[in-house]
Amino acid sequence: MLLHGPNGAGKTNLLEALHVGTQGFSPRARSDAQMVRFGATAGRVTLRGTNADTPFEADVVLATGDARRARLNGERLASAERLRHELRTLVFTPDRLAVVKGAPATRRAYLDRSLGRLSPARAALPVEYAAAVGQRNACLRRLRAGSSSPAALEPWTERVVALATALVLARSAAIATLAEPFTEVAGALGLDSAILGYDGVPPSVSELNARLERDLDRGLTGAGPHLHDVKLEARGHELRSFGSQGEQRIAVLALVLAEAEVLRFRGSSPPLVLLDDVLSELDGDRRQALAAIVSRGCQTVITATAAAALPAEPAQTLTVGPGVVR
Repeated sequence: MLLHGPNGAGKTNLLEALHVGTQGFSPRARSDAQMVRFGATAGRVTLRGTNADTPFEADVVLATGDARRARLNGERLASAERLRHELRTLVFTPDRLAVVKGAPATRRAYLDRSLGRLSPARAALPVEYAAAVGQRNACLRRLRAGSSSPAALEPWTERVVALATALVLARSAAIATLAEPFTEVAGALGLDSAILGYDGVPPSVSELNARLERDLDRGLTGAGPHLHDVKLEARGHELRSFGSQGEQRIAVLALVLAEAEVLRFRGSSPPLVLLDDVLSELDGDRRQALAAIVSRGCQTVITATAAAALPAEPAQTLTVGPGVVR
C-alpha cells in the first residue's frame, strides 16, 4: 500500500496510528499527550484486520493524564503494549537511524525487541536479566555501606551469570538468524559486504568475583550483556563511525526487512511492515530493489510525497491530505 501526499499532510501520523493500534505504543512519541490532537483531551485508534486468517479488532484509547487502555477482540489487556505479543509490526522511520548512530543501549534494545518477536518463549529474558542485575547492584551498595555481607551477594552473582548466559545465547541465535538475510537485503539496496554480529560473551562467576572491588566502588555490575553491543559493519568499517547517513539508513532498513523475511518464513501470519519516508534518499536502482523486496509477501505500507516515487504498482494507493484520506 502506498500513502502519498504533500509534506505535512499526515502520512506519518497514519503510520503512527497503525503502529499504536497493533503494538500499543508509538515509535516516535514519548508521551500520550504528544499523540492527542491539539485542543483535545483524548484520542482513539481502532483497527480491524486478519491475523493468520483470524479476524481481529484492536482498540487503543489515549487520554492526557490517564493510563493508555487497550482491548483486543473486546478483551481488556493488562497493558497496551501486550498488543505486540499478539500482533507483529515492524517499522522504519528516519528516527530509527539511532539504531546505528546511537549508543550501544539503543542497539541492545532493538535486538531484544527482535528477540521477542523471533523467539517469543525467550521474550522475558532481557527483563529478567535486568531485574537480577538491579538486585545485585543494590546488594553491592548495601555491602559497600556495611549493611550486608559477601554471602548475601553470592546468590545474585550466580543468578546474574545464569541469566546472562541464557540471554547471550538467545541474542546470538537471533543475530545468527538475521545475519544472512541482512547481508542479502543490504547488498540488494547497495550496501555491499554488510555484516551483522554480536559483540560480547557472558561473564562467569569467577570473573565477577575477580572484579568485585571495582564493582563495589561503583555500586554497579561491570560485566555482562547489559554492556554488550551489536556489530554493524560494511566493507570492513563500522557504520556508526564511518558510514554515511545514506549507508546508515540502508542498514536500519535492511534490519527491518531482514526480520520481516524471517518472520514471513517462520509463521503463518507475516508481519505488517511500515516504511516512512524510505524512498526520498534512494536512487532509481535502489527504489527498484526495494519494490522487489516488499512485493515478496508481507503487507507493507510505504509513504511518499508522490505516487511516482515507487517504481511498482501497489495493491492500493491512498492520497493523504490534511484530515482526509482518499
